Amino acid sequence: MTNRRTVLKAGAAGALALGFPSVVRAQSGAIKIGHLTPLTGFLGALGEYAVMGIKMATEEINAAGGVLGRKLDVMSEDSVNPATASTKAQRMLERDGVEFLMGEINSASAQTIMQVAARNKKLFLQIGARSDVLRGKNCNRYTFHVDIPVTVMVNAAGQALLRDGHIKGKRIFALTSDYLFGHDLAKAAKAFIAANGGTIVGDELTATDTTDFSPFLLKIRQAKPDLVATNLGGNQVTNFVKQYAEFGLPYQVAGFNLNTADAWAAGEGNLAGIWPTVWHHDLDTPGTKAFVAAFRQKYGKPPENHAWIEYVSLKIMAQAINATKGTDTEKLIAYFESQAEFDLLKARKGYFRSWDHQLIQEAFPFTVKPKGQAKDKWDILAFGAAVPAANQPLESINPSKELNACSM
Repeated sequence: MTNRRTVLKAGAAGALALGFPSVVRAQSGAIKIGHLTPLTGFLGALGEYAVMGIKMATEEINAAGGVLGRKLDVMSEDSVNPATASTKAQRMLERDGVEFLMGEINSASAQTIMQVAARNKKLFLQIGARSDVLRGKNCNRYTFHVDIPVTVMVNAAGQALLRDGHIKGKRIFALTSDYLFGHDLAKAAKAFIAANGGTIVGDELTATDTTDFSPFLLKIRQAKPDLVATNLGGNQVTNFVKQYAEFGLPYQVAGFNLNTADAWAAGEGNLAGIWPTVWHHDLDTPGTKAFVAAFRQKYGKPPENHAWIEYVSLKIMAQAINATKGTDTEKLIAYFESQAEFDLLKARKGYFRSWDHQLIQEAFPFTVKPKGQAKDKWDILAFGAAVPAANQPLESINPSKELNACSM
């Protein structure tokens, strides 16, 4: 919805504290934040959850007195596409007077917002885009990345696939979204498959607006692979798995990207296989339980992973503003690069690496419950144990400095 704008202001919500310091009542005037996320197109359903999450965090922080005694004024807009995202980001900084930028899910749009942030020397907390190149060769010192990159997603799902005998010695058919994220994801997936003894027997690109997957399903039927590995984005995954189920193909399906909103939309009985995620509402920690209960009370359904990540991202910013006593970009960068820890509602806290600005955190594999076991339409996923394991370094599933082209 082009030109759509939602101004998220103070509300009367209960406060969920994430441990940042008590507010200092000194300055006046709202802290303006520019928030961009896709609300239309193949990622639109995820963007709607993103707005829910950041809105809820805004209301909680403001109800508790704001940050440094100032309320947060979060302006959320549909980023639409890379060109529009760039234009809106520049306008938010120039005309609307936002202190910094947040958001995005589409990797191509995130890349253009990163460029705007660098030109204007303003912080961009890049929340939901996962392409490796954003925190690799295209990194810049003004951007920090919250969501897990594609290499982590591939490692999270890939280790589970390897453990269950679906990679080594197997013939694998790959299907990939034809845009920045899909290409990055496919590159990481192919490297993992090759390193672990698998063989790619089919490799197909599909446009992001593809809704009819029957030509690809016919190719899969002809190839007769051991595994169908998808590198798709947004509602592409939903459409593909529904049509795959209708075709009745017998080959194991897995993927290196699946957001829970798209899994829910696929419906019970249509989804199968092993997939990665950054968070799930069944995570058994006090922080997640409190957040999920509050979200259900407010919206009447559980939070999707993009609701969670936007929620914790605004709490991360609140902690940083409190710690630096303001919104100065250089001071915020220095704080994030200090590897300060943040409560992510998981078992382990996260921190930003100083050299590529990636938030280091746990990831999770998940599978699908057998038909008939779900308590409701949101209960179709079986959540796996965190990776890396508690006795392993958090960085172990992330690209190392030697393998990352980031240079600031």
